Amino acid sequence: MTNPLVTRTDCYLRSACVMEFFCRKKKNFRAAVSLTLIFATLLMLQKLTTVDPNIKGDKVKSRWCGPECSSFKRKSIKAVENASQSRGNDLAQVGKPMPKQWDVTRIKCSENSTIKTQAWFRRLNPRFREFVLHRHCRYFPMLLNHPEKCNVSGDVDVLVVVKSVIEEHDRREAVRQTWGKEQEIQGLKIKTLFLLGTPATGKDARNLQALVQYEDRTYGDILQWDFMDTFFNLTLKEVNFLRWFNIYCSGVPFIFKGDDDVFVHTKNLVELIGFRVEENRAENLILGDTIFEAKPIRNHQSKYFIPKELYDRRYPPYLGGGGFLMSSQVARKLFVVSESVELYPIDDVFLGMCLQKLQIVPELHLAFRTFGIIKRKVTPLNREPCFFRNLIVVHKLVPQELMHMWNLVQNEDLSCARQVVID
Repeated sequence: MTNPLVTRTDCYLRSACVMEFFCRKKKNFRAAVSLTLIFATLLMLQKLTTVDPNIKGDKVKSRWCGPECSSFKRKSIKAVENASQSRGNDLAQVGKPMPKQWDVTRIKCSENSTIKTQAWFRRLNPRFREFVLHRHCRYFPMLLNHPEKCNVSGDVDVLVVVKSVIEEHDRREAVRQTWGKEQEIQGLKIKTLFLLGTPATGKDARNLQALVQYEDRTYGDILQWDFMDTFFNLTLKEVNFLRWFNIYCSGVPFIFKGDDDVFVHTKNLVELIGFRVEENRAENLILGDTIFEAKPIRNHQSKYFIPKELYDRRYPPYLGGGGFLMSSQVARKLFVVSESVELYPIDDVFLGMCLQKLQIVPELHLAFRTFGIIKRKVTPLNREPCFFRNLIVVHKLVPQELMHMWNLVQNEDLSCARQVVID
């Protein structure tokens, strides 16, 4: 079965990339811009949605799946959930027995001073020394928790998990009003959680904590751990969430994990899940914007800089952390294996290391654009709503851009193509 979401998006993006290449070759800048606009207009006019001739009726209510699919999808998802819970029990027997609730009540983390005398540590860039001294510390007390989020069996089909930092209230609010809204789409129930740490050094910790507690009382959707929200500690969010999921939400079939500055087309995400379930390809599902053959960045000015003393080989395949989809089976396997993988300061790469140990290669899906629609290019195409309508994840947008783009994409009057019914 061909997935229309893949084929249409692939064709659309390839055409855009050809256009970008053509424009770069033009010496005359104005001519290049004009041709770009003409080409983009032609793309808008020529993109077609073809409807299966076997479908009866005057109107197709869904681009890829008729209204009768909802009940079928719900039954299929339920089967995945039951299988997920069964395999979860098997997995629990392999790993450590899981507690009934979060049982880390105080910080037990002192530095590993034994490595201070080692030559490689003395050569290590100073900004990494604190991380190395404490990277054996994995689990922390919870300041805000919502164990009730998944306490009713079958009440959640897709758990949307968003990494955020305590001061980014505007981003969280924009997500709640757009793609992170708790809702039901085509029979699948979606719930949302935000992952937070505590304020970093130099910030008004007391007032920020009071504000986030008020925010959580209002929405009831924040998980907060008692570790400082820094770039290196993003990996702590990964391992603490995986443990939390295995305690409280292991029966939820699917997890979408993303950042608070991305656009997510939730209907397309649900469509993709539906296709994978129908094709019986949901069990070991983990996909997104997969990065292959990457090397550690040695530029000291980059926030992704990694010294040779810390890692000196190619990275395993890993997913761009802006947004990816995985099944609960994969999430549980990741939790078990993560406990035997040394923490790494880049969270996306750390998950790639865990997947490598599981011998799982994350699937590349072209509808996940965590580096922009046209990678690493400043171009109007990165804000073209007709692209957004046919994708799943696009990074990155500030709250005002996200709200604006969401409204454009949801507008039924947005004209991107002619819809053709084949008799």
